[in-house]
Amino acid sequence: MEAIVGAPRASLLLVEDDRELGPLLVEVLGEHYDVTLARDGQAGLHRALTDTPDVLVVDRGLPGIEGLDLVERLRRAGLRSPVLVLTARGTVQDRVEGLDAGAEDYLVKPFDVAELLARLRALLRRHGDTSERLAVGDRSFDVRSRRVTGGPDGPVDLTAREAALLETLARRPRRVFTREELLELVFDGENVPNSVDTYVHYLRVKLGRGVVRTVHGLGYRMGES
Repeated sequence: MEAIVGAPRASLLLVEDDRELGPLLVEVLGEHYDVTLARDGQAGLHRALTDTPDVLVVDRGLPGIEGLDLVERLRRAGLRSPVLVLTARGTVQDRVEGLDAGAEDYLVKPFDVAELLARLRALLRRHGDTSERLAVGDRSFDVRSRRVTGGPDGPVDLTAREAALLETLARRPRRVFTREELLELVFDGENVPNSVDTYVHYLRVKLGRGVVRTVHGLGYRMGES
């Protein structure tokens, strides 16, 4: 992975394994965005969940995790930044698959740089000011910014995984989720020992013990305080 600082107007994650095209796009896009380059799908997954870029450009034929699989995993993890898929696969079915996976736009190689920049500007215009708020007790959770406000200690910022867990619980506050369900919905089915319990603990540390309620023998639900 390489990070190159360009204009700070917005952050962009480029996931591209082509050794020639990747650095070229970093140079071009770096004139307009703060660009991070990931050379495979696994690195892209890590960088996206760690940095939460404003916009992503993702190739399809990636090593590690295929491009559309990467987009699907990011959506399941709660990342809402717009994604443009950049690929040589240009059939109608390919485009449909890309959009169904969770991408907002799809550009076929070879492409014109001016068109790529225009599409990125359009994505940021459409998504830059959007927000969705969910109730978390007496507080408000902005899903896009991953910030909880209204508490006695001021705004609290969450990581992508913490936010995905809180969003899952907050969207259906009366439902009890089993650990297995939360592993699938929040952790992409990764059977990491104690991962659900660990992130419930993180939320309680940041937002108070009452934010998530343990239903013994069943799982977790949204707290009432």
